[in-house]
Amino acid sequence: MDFVLYFFSVLLGLCLGSFANVCIYRIAQNKSIVHPASSCPHCGAGIRFYDNIPVISYLLLKGRCRQCGISISLRYPLVEMLMALLSLALFMKFGFQLQYLLFMLFSGILLILSFIDFDHKILPDVLTLPSILAGWLVSFLPGGISWIDSLIGLVAGGGSLYLVATVYERITGREGLGGGDIKLLAMIGAWLGWVSLPLIVLMSSLSGAVIGSVFILSGGKGVRTQIPFGPFLSIGALAYLFFGRQISLWYFNLFA
Repeated sequence: MDFVLYFFSVLLGLCLGSFANVCIYRIAQNKSIVHPASSCPHCGAGIRFYDNIPVISYLLLKGRCRQCGISISLRYPLVEMLMALLSLALFMKFGFQLQYLLFMLFSGILLILSFIDFDHKILPDVLTLPSILAGWLVSFLPGGISWIDSLIGLVAGGGSLYLVATVYERITGREGLGGGDIKLLAMIGAWLGWVSLPLIVLMSSLSGAVIGSVFILSGGKGVRTQIPFGPFLSIGALAYLFFGRQISLWYFNLFA
């Protein structure tokens, strides 16, 4: 029975990953995510239902459009598989409970925001602002953090990054963090509480510094190259969601 439930959690994740691909592509362009039906961005041919099966259709079509033969980005099955892995991991953590479905929503939004930020250097308000409110409302449900922890996390998350961004801009005369990053950390604080924020910011900053340096050096670009911070905040939030207690114990034991 457990295997069947795990299998269906993977299927659910794959389907949500397919929808996430639609959101990633359309939201950044201010297009509707429900209309019109999916089509090839090159030739405009509608995608038939049997060509829209997550991962499997990509493999059967050998990564190409059935009509025009143009190559389809590997990102599409990658997003679907990432969402499937997140769904499975969340099911293993929470079981078949409401928290599983709620944090599926949270994780899916983080995934969508990360890819949009990576592509366009924006974090759309249409995703972050409703998610801030949703995170605070979820805190009134049993089984999670208190509404006070959520509210403090919301204010502290957004306020701390706003302060950092303001000080940085005053000192350097240029913008270091965008408003989207501020709203994203407010959203994370609303969902995970204020206690999570120091560790999330630390992990995000470290991963951003390392990966950003590798990207700059490998691309031969200068240190002023703009690196989106949203994906690193999302990585930090997901790492805390799954391994927060273990990471906290390991980190504090270093100084014990």
